[in-house]
Amino acid sequence: MRYDTPMPKQNPRRKAAPPTRRGSGRIPPRPTRAERLERERLARPVQQRAEVVAPEGLEPIARAELRRVLGREAMIDREGPPGLIGVTFAGGLRPLLGLRAATSAAVVRRFEVPRPRALLGDEHFRAILALCETVLRLHPAGGFRTLFLSAAGAESAVLARLKEELAGRLGLAVGEEDGDLLLRLRRAPQGEAWELLVRVSPRPLATRPWRVCNLEGALNGAVAHAVAVLSAPHAGDQFLNLGCGSGSILIERLLAGPAHRAIGCDTSAAALACAGANVGAAGLDGRCELHPWDARAVPLPDRSVDAIAADLPFGHLVGSHDENLALYPALLAEAARLARPGARCVLVSHEVRLMERLLDGSPVWALDDAIRVNLGGLHPRIFVLVRRP
Repeated sequence: MRYDTPMPKQNPRRKAAPPTRRGSGRIPPRPTRAERLERERLARPVQQRAEVVAPEGLEPIARAELRRVLGREAMIDREGPPGLIGVTFAGGLRPLLGLRAATSAAVVRRFEVPRPRALLGDEHFRAILALCETVLRLHPAGGFRTLFLSAAGAESAVLARLKEELAGRLGLAVGEEDGDLLLRLRRAPQGEAWELLVRVSPRPLATRPWRVCNLEGALNGAVAHAVAVLSAPHAGDQFLNLGCGSGSILIERLLAGPAHRAIGCDTSAAALACAGANVGAAGLDGRCELHPWDARAVPLPDRSVDAIAADLPFGHLVGSHDENLALYPALLAEAARLARPGARCVLVSHEVRLMERLLDGSPVWALDDAIRVNLGGLHPRIFVLVRRP
């Protein structure tokens, strides 16, 4: 047998078989430009539009928090109605639940329809249903029981059918005057379209879960958080909350960051008991002290406190103007004794003229800011003071 037989010649007209991937057959054709663009679009994080409500006057604090929570790429509207902040961002809705400077937050969807009746169409109804289900999934099962739709003409046959069908598909009851799943329908500001807003939480964000005990006139969570932020919190602080009441400012200060020592004082035993319950519900037992001290005679050394805060009696629900005429100067003097040079003192008061008179030409307190806040018809100021050397 011969082993030098020449190999058969290749047919030059025969095309070579295309290369293959191991175990996958032929290499798929290269995607078109349109297909590549669509894949890139689907790979990008979903763009969300949200509307955040903040106490009027405290929008800068809410904007700073949005930037920190949602990232520098979030596009925050520079202008808008007082107390409303629009923002466009990439990602899920869960970060909105952690906002502490906001009263509430809602996700916004725009529908290119001329009239609400079109929202009952299959495509739009499915989109609304999916949006509601996305919000429901942010919370434990059973967190929502009722649905409420707010809109001009909410009792019309079209909108009544819309909310009834949504409630039925979601397993919720239709609320009479409010609801856990709160929807709002409005005309879009531009174009022939409508916008649907869905609140991302069953209760306003300012209604804190730690508030198991409430006292009349207590600050809501968003304003108390702003007071804590304005005190410029630092981990090494000796922080003092004069007249702590139910503990709103004290709790929000500790939730904003640790402190070396955090103290709340009040002469009311009922207030201290209420504050203790809220501190426990916030999971802050052991991280702060509550004492039955008079804010005008605090048993702490001179110049020993880094930050002081208080929600002073407005003279409406708590105290009177005549009582404040004696209380305010005494409290400012005691705070000056306790504060280290450069310490911040943040005071909430509706006694604006009295505070301005006491601070005018003060040798110990420099007025850093006076922020006008809208609290449901009342317009107190948040006075931010700095202890002079």
